[in-house]
Amino acid sequence: MKIAVFIAFKHILSRKRQSLVSVMGIVIGVAFFLAISSLMQGSQKDFIKRLIDNAPHITVSDDFRAAKPQPVSKMYPHGLVELRSVKPLTETRGIRGYQKILDELKATPGVRASAVLNGQALLSFAGQDVNINLNGMIPQEMREITTIEDNMLKGSVDDLAADRNGIILGQPLLDKMSLNFGDNITLAAATGQVRVFRIIGTFRTGRAEYDERQAFVDIERVQSLLGRANRANSIIIKMDNPDDALSFSRTLERKIGYKSVSWQEATEDLLNTLVIRNIIMYSVVSAVLIVAAFGIYNIISTVVMEKHRDIAILKSIGFRAADIKRIFLIQGVVLGFAGLIAGLPLGCGLMYALMQIRFNPPGATEPVNMPLDWSVPQFVIAGAFALVAAVLAAWLPARKAAQVLPVDILRGGM
Repeated sequence: MKIAVFIAFKHILSRKRQSLVSVMGIVIGVAFFLAISSLMQGSQKDFIKRLIDNAPHITVSDDFRAAKPQPVSKMYPHGLVELRSVKPLTETRGIRGYQKILDELKATPGVRASAVLNGQALLSFAGQDVNINLNGMIPQEMREITTIEDNMLKGSVDDLAADRNGIILGQPLLDKMSLNFGDNITLAAATGQVRVFRIIGTFRTGRAEYDERQAFVDIERVQSLLGRANRANSIIIKMDNPDDALSFSRTLERKIGYKSVSWQEATEDLLNTLVIRNIIMYSVVSAVLIVAAFGIYNIISTVVMEKHRDIAILKSIGFRAADIKRIFLIQGVVLGFAGLIAGLPLGCGLMYALMQIRFNPPGATEPVNMPLDWSVPQFVIAGAFALVAAVLAAWLPARKAAQVLPVDILRGGM
């Protein structure tokens, strides 16, 4: 092995200019690989973080994935007479025994849960009518379950606990309706109930549709407005580890029967799109390293062609084909490793430079920075791609060198 390493370094140093060009190709390839992959992964993680933070990890609703069979169907599954148009009994919608479910969830480590009563109401002010979505929640639990507090412009969720007739609305809705903080508004439900609320908080998330349609109210006031005393039609769950939401939601649904949807299930199409985007991204950036590896292939191929006689002499004195192949593979590894060592700092410099870029997206109120991912896997993937590309580039000429027949060369068979 020592002799193989010595010969490999002698070959590299004998062609300093070509070796330097090959190394620079790997350096630039690794740097661009890191910059592009970290930017793409950073934007993906930022998107998923916003998706996870702004929505419950799991939502349990008062629906079922399949309607319950009617009693007549269960009693006479194979009856001679078929009864059609059997209408289920009308009942007040809601999750039965939701308080017991909540107690069990809150006792589970790493799980935070709260009951919610969602409904529709008509907001009337100054001759304008807007249909809004009411989120009846327990004020004391809103801070742990939602991120609305982080987006508050005026007021606080704690004010909702102090004033049970208070309501929190999006600032774009107030601007649209010519409302102000502290004004009283009238809400009318489909049940015919009408209630007056006072605006005690405003928020802005940056999502226009959400900011103009969502309202947060004490759950008891929503129950009164909608005529659903002691009812909740959904349970929202936050988990310390959002990645466990899918398996936990399936287990929970099998246990309680009610439809339980995780954030992964709700955004399955988006996550599939991100997977496809990652495949495209890694294919493109790895192509940069493959092109750079051709420099290594070129220099080692040239050495093999010029050193046929030397290879024949080495074989004639006892070097095996595997030993010859090892010499040229070591050259590829050395060149690839040298490019990797120099490419990582350059890649970090490019990443840092990208982080300094600030821009104003359409509709944004403040400039934002480019999101980059500095996690260790990005550097490991870049290093693995560089070394694999270098070894593959060296393997073909190394294989050719190992097949050299010393008898033909020494007799002048070339």
